[in-house]
Amino acid sequence: VQLQAFGGGVVQAGGSLRLSCAASGTNLRANSISAWYRQAPGKQRELVARITAGGMTDYADSVKGRFTISRNNAKNTVDLEMNSLKPDDTAVYYCNTFKYGRDWWGQGTQVTVSS
Repeated sequence: VQLQAFGGGVVQAGGSLRLSCAASGTNLRANSISAWYRQAPGKQRELVARITAGGMTDYADSVKGRFTISRNNAKNTVDLEMNSLKPDDTAVYYCNTFKYGRDWWGQGTQVTVSS
């Protein structure tokens, strides 16, 4: 299983970014959970959003109403649409999926929101 994240960058507060996580070696649609996490400097990694095999979604309170997680079954990706970005959203974002009894992680992509 390999996950590769794309789409990070630098954006001004109030702006938008879209992250995409491409999977190989696994069908994300069949996995129980796929998710995006983030880790800011000096902080623990935290869950941002997750999506189940059935398409149910769940979000951290800090991003509800601003971020949307989705799965593109044709491309085998999990995407994170991020709107109304804030400086507090600055972090390395990691995609994640659970398969074969363990977590798999992508390499991370940096998101920087300037004030």
